[in-house]
Amino acid sequence: MNAVEKLREQADLIRAADDGFKVVDAWSLVGRLIGRMPVDASEAARVVAEKDADGLEALVRQLENPGEPAPAAEAPTQEFTQHELNDAMRAFRKRLKAARLADESKLRGHYTTSGKPSGIDAIEPPREYPIALWRELARRGVLEDTGQGFYREPPGPPKL
Repeated sequence: MNAVEKLREQADLIRAADDGFKVVDAWSLVGRLIGRMPVDASEAARVVAEKDADGLEALVRQLENPGEPAPAAEAPTQEFTQHELNDAMRAFRKRLKAARLADESKLRGHYTTSGKPSGIDAIEPPREYPIALWRELARRGVLEDTGQGFYREPPGPPKL
């Protein structure tokens, strides 16, 4: 199996996997492999940093068919209803709250919790919603993109 076939396998695994650990491992391997490929280095770095499955698919397709011209970089923007945006933000806030509670309730060296507040301020958004939706929320200023596929709510009152 050559490196391009391995990238195809990992891209397919990322699209189909529902296990977060497998996806993290796959992205790690993709990051190592894509750096050795004859593709645009800045685009490859962006795809891996943002965990952009569609961008990865385009890069792998470009590697598999080197004679074909690269597809247009700008994908058509997707419109989301206000209801979809509200549902996504509700899921994001719920996931953030659960992560903070889990962090605060850890036992640390004693038989009780430390009582310290959680330091978690950014999380990976729920995978039930497309990445384009999270980018749209970041574009509107409702969320901040902190890189590596993590988002957080900006300081101040909620905007949505």
